[in-house]
Amino acid sequence: MAAQSQNNLINSDAVKGRDYWSDARTPLASLCFLVPWIVFYEFGVLSVGPDEANVLRNGADYWMRSLLARIGIGQVVLPLLVLGLLLIWHIVRNNPWHIRPETQLGMLAESVLLAGILIVVGHCHDFCFRHLESSSTADSVALLSMSGPVHRAVSFIGAGVYEEFMFRLLLVPVAFLGFRLFEFPPRWAAAMAAISTSFLFALAHHVGPSAETFHLFAFSFRAAAGLFFATVFLMRGFGITVGCHAAYDLLVGIVLAGG
Repeated sequence: MAAQSQNNLINSDAVKGRDYWSDARTPLASLCFLVPWIVFYEFGVLSVGPDEANVLRNGADYWMRSLLARIGIGQVVLPLLVLGLLLIWHIVRNNPWHIRPETQLGMLAESVLLAGILIVVGHCHDFCFRHLESSSTADSVALLSMSGPVHRAVSFIGAGVYEEFMFRLLLVPVAFLGFRLFEFPPRWAAAMAAISTSFLFALAHHVGPSAETFHLFAFSFRAAAGLFFATVFLMRGFGITVGCHAAYDLLVGIVLAGG
């Protein structure tokens, strides 16, 4: 009993000692931050029925669900896999089981702020490429032809969750370990992992049955956006990366597009 009380006291002191910047990076904070996004997306996809579900799903979501189906695992497992991986990460790190509401609100605010910065980056990119491409800044705004803002919001949130899960949470650490095997210093390995996965992120939009026509403008911006998201992931954690991606798509695809 005394040992349990001592452990609770230690965990309480650890929580108090963490500021927002470190608390927001923890897997448990990311897990709790992502639950509403995932629930909204999954129920949104289910609401349109199986015939139109693939219209709302992004490539990363479709590829991972297809892979799960091929190995005999139900597609519903994917969101549980995302949350389960964060939970395992939390347990391995032995972080305190404590959630601060102010951290969750801060993560939302930081996500929107970073999305605004990416919009500025996109406008600068558009200015540089205006003689090649007349379209405005966008990541996955080809989805504007969908029936309404709610369906677009569902798709944009899904892109934020599952593209970041695939390209950042899964591929960035794998790429980092790969470069470390070749004895690159940690900082160089992290930088090269961010750059290489960013180009894969851009290339993925032009591969497969739903591939978009290749345009240098779109490819180069997505590569830049991928590098931006990878940097956010390495510096601010997975939850804020997802929030930034989803907030960017929502702002560009719905708010700035006039609904």
